[in-house]
Amino acid sequence: MAEGRFSAVPREARPYQLQRAGLVTRAAAALIDGVVVAGLLLIGYAAWAVLLFVVDPGNFSFPDISLVFSLATAFVVMVVYLGLAWRISGRSYGCLVLGLRVVNYRGGRMKLVGSFLRALFCAILPIGLLWVAVSRQNRSLQDSVLRTSVIYDWQPRAASSAARANGESSRPSL
Repeated sequence: MAEGRFSAVPREARPYQLQRAGLVTRAAAALIDGVVVAGLLLIGYAAWAVLLFVVDPGNFSFPDISLVFSLATAFVVMVVYLGLAWRISGRSYGCLVLGLRVVNYRGGRMKLVGSFLRALFCAILPIGLLWVAVSRQNRSLQDSVLRTSVIYDWQPRAASSAARANGESSRPSL
């Protein structure tokens, strides 16, 4: 990037732009995503309780939901949330907060099947994230199997496209 241009990426972070993210950053993003999923579940429960109250206020009691139903619902919500987020923008909310993006083996946006397959794999085996700690390429078990990467990418897509038009490299070193 030329010295005279303004960049939203801090000078100290620029060497890491488009490099694979490490365990701590990815774990923090996953924690944020877990809080988002828990919030969505809480909103869903509250909406269900309100609906039950509106239908029959005289006999209202808070719904009793089984552990199996709760876990199954959390699993489905997590897969849908992550799959859609990675397909639409390459970022879940946790990735957005920490400046991360999930990309395919070419460094591009995930396809629908690939994003949902990765989301399913992450929901089934979340401990696979720990593989980043021993991987020389900072890849989780999911990344290794599905040939994906999680990279630092603080710039919005429009800025990355503009950088490419100006001859600057925006392709991650995958």
